[in-house]
Amino acid sequence: MTRLILFNKPYGVLSQFTDDNARATLAAFVPVPGVYPAGRLDRDSEGLLLLTDDGRLQARIADPKFKLPKTYWVQVEGATSEAQLMQLRRGVLLKDGMTLPAEVEAIAAPELWSRDPPVRFRKTVPDSWISLTIREGRNRQVRRMTAAVGLPCLRLVRWRIGDWTLNNLASGEWRDSSG
Repeated sequence: MTRLILFNKPYGVLSQFTDDNARATLAAFVPVPGVYPAGRLDRDSEGLLLLTDDGRLQARIADPKFKLPKTYWVQVEGATSEAQLMQLRRGVLLKDGMTLPAEVEAIAAPELWSRDPPVRFRKTVPDSWISLTIREGRNRQVRRMTAAVGLPCLRLVRWRIGDWTLNNLASGEWRDSSG
């Protein structure tokens, strides 16, 4: 039977089981032998990471050619404008080329777990939240996209991959969704 683990990766944890520099890894949270991450989530990003023991499923989840939608909740510096959201919807020119169009909308601040360390707060600069769905997976793509339209990323939480979501998973918790 294929094993599929949904894990809410905390901030500061690497998307791997070992690290030569003694940084926090998946090994401290997911004591399940034989599963591997299907894709990556940067150390300074939080949220849904899928782990499986099935190589084909791992490829289907992680390989951009399958264009599995991934939804992120992004706290950005500044108030979003419709023009900025439209730029993201059309695609953004990055150093490594044009991104595919994204689905994006401004959202109310979601109720999330607290982050350690907390996001910096500045009295003089507002922040806002967007929901951003992409179907490709370039290195640090969401952060680079929001920065390119003048909205630096403060906090990045992956909420959904395909049909799988973080629903009711606290930071650092995992659920076996095998079946």
